[in-house]
Amino acid sequence: MSEQQQAFRKALGNYPTGVTVVTTFNGNHEPLGLTVNSFASVSLDPLLILWSIDKKSKSYNEFMKTKKFAVNILANDQQELCNLFSSKIEDRFSQCKWQESVQRLPILNDTLSVLECETVQQVDAGDHTVLIGHVINIENTEKEPLLYHRRNVGPIPKEFYKIEAK
Repeated sequence: MSEQQQAFRKALGNYPTGVTVVTTFNGNHEPLGLTVNSFASVSLDPLLILWSIDKKSKSYNEFMKTKKFAVNILANDQQELCNLFSSKIEDRFSQCKWQESVQRLPILNDTLSVLECETVQQVDAGDHTVLIGHVINIENTEKEPLLYHRRNVGPIPKEFYKIEAK
């Protein structure tokens, strides 16, 4: 890895983000999923989001073929799901609670939010591909998000919301 790549990785690793698990079914209707923090909103009208997948990912080809996917935004008590879906474990779905949605997507239980999407565009971007999805269904709960920062995951610190009286 070049010095510039190391500096890039350090800079972006220091940028706190939320944590998601993106899920879909493969051609044999087997659930697939991976932990993703390269997730962002794109448009309010129409409702569009994006995420990116490493071209070396084991599930890369399946995500390139799929016409829809779900973005499961993890809640602050779901560190184990983050770790599970970023691990090398083959059958991740046998180790967590999930269900098939009305949109016929695998959805993880008890998340902060779920955005079910139809793939509208795939953009080649270096060693990754960016997938843009049109949001077709949204589920929200009243929970706090899980955060990623410097290769660690955890809840938002309670001090973050404290306002000092002046």
